[in-house]
Amino acid sequence: MTPPQTLVLPEQGDWRVRVVPNLYPAFERQEVVVHGPRHIRSIAELADEDVDLVAEAWRRRREAEPGGYLQALVNEGREAGSTLPHSHSQLVWLPAPPPPEPELEGDVVLERDGVVARSPRVARLAYELAIVPAEPEPDALRSELLAPALRLLVELVRRLQALEGPVPLNAWLYDGPEWRLVLFPRLSILAGLELGAGVFVNPLPPEEAAERLRNAKGRLPAASA
Repeated sequence: MTPPQTLVLPEQGDWRVRVVPNLYPAFERQEVVVHGPRHIRSIAELADEDVDLVAEAWRRRREAEPGGYLQALVNEGREAGSTLPHSHSQLVWLPAPPPPEPELEGDVVLERDGVVARSPRVARLAYELAIVPAEPEPDALRSELLAPALRLLVELVRRLQALEGPVPLNAWLYDGPEWRLVLFPRLSILAGLELGAGVFVNPLPPEEAAERLRNAKGRLPAASA
């Protein structure tokens, strides 16, 4: 029911992650990374070994198609723009990099395996987070820290769901001179002020969001069948 795959992992035996062209691309090259054969709705349900395969799929598709800027992203929930309930990410080849992300300062939420999750001091929405290398570095899609960053993202989504229930969200990789993985929960609706003026009204102080996430306990995913 999908176009022919461009990548499958592992390459032998039963697949865990599969990459296919997007059936309805908005750009010349756009692909869907299917996060597993088991029907799950959120990246929070992925085991660590599957998260590592997602990172490997992003990296290998970048190597196979090196032209342009590769935007890797996750949309979950209709309010966040997702049209498919099955957990997946998207790869979009853009002609140029997006605008730089804002300068990052803020509270540390979690730190492990060489990456740090921070709650930005000027967070645009409640529970916005940025996951960065502990020591800044360029080129996320060549970095050994991409998989740990994705694993930390998954852990934070589990904690967010423990606090707020199923949450529509966007996440994306900004692969600039100092790369980061951004988590952008959609607990409030973007209205005219945000869209028209770029002024975001955040009802939750970032330091309180950081404290809540530090104290939350995320639920582990169910075992694969």
